[in-house]
Amino acid sequence: MVGTMKRYVALLRGISPSGANMTNDKLRGVFEGLGFTAVGSVLASGNITFRTAEADVASLETRIEEALVSALRVTSRTIIREGSELHSLVDSDPFPGLTHERRTYLTATFLKEAGLPDVMAAQPDPSTRVVRYDRAARAVLAVTDNSDPGAASGFMSWLERSCGKDITTRSWLTVQRIVRKLES
Repeated sequence: MVGTMKRYVALLRGISPSGANMTNDKLRGVFEGLGFTAVGSVLASGNITFRTAEADVASLETRIEEALVSALRVTSRTIIREGSELHSLVDSDPFPGLTHERRTYLTATFLKEAGLPDVMAAQPDPSTRVVRYDRAARAVLAVTDNSDPGAASGFMSWLERSCGKDITTRSWLTVQRIVRKLES
């Protein structure tokens, strides 16, 4: 269904700046080749902003995943969020009084499918606290004491066991940067 232009971000899982076919210019080229406009990137970790009149997010995710494989031989789960969803998430101030820093690592893990994951029942480990699940953005928000080098990786493994592999995590700073990019 075609309507007015919407702002989206594609959160690509498993993108590494060191991958020869994973550079921002190549990733943006795939999105431009799909006919999207205002294509941009945020950092070098698979955050591609774009505009399109297409409203079927599941179809967009599939098209992007197929195009990445076809054009770059990059297999990446793609999770799309509309700009307004992320803007509302940031405006909700899910981490009041906390600052993303070395010891306090604030994250948002985005789930591809809607539905409340069973992550609130049990905390993953003593160094990580799940703050809440944001239903509108389909995101698990958590705080990790990052002074323990193994804490973040243990939390990520726990998330995959709890939510499956159709997820991708971004630092809260990255989420805020994406929102600023979508607004520009």
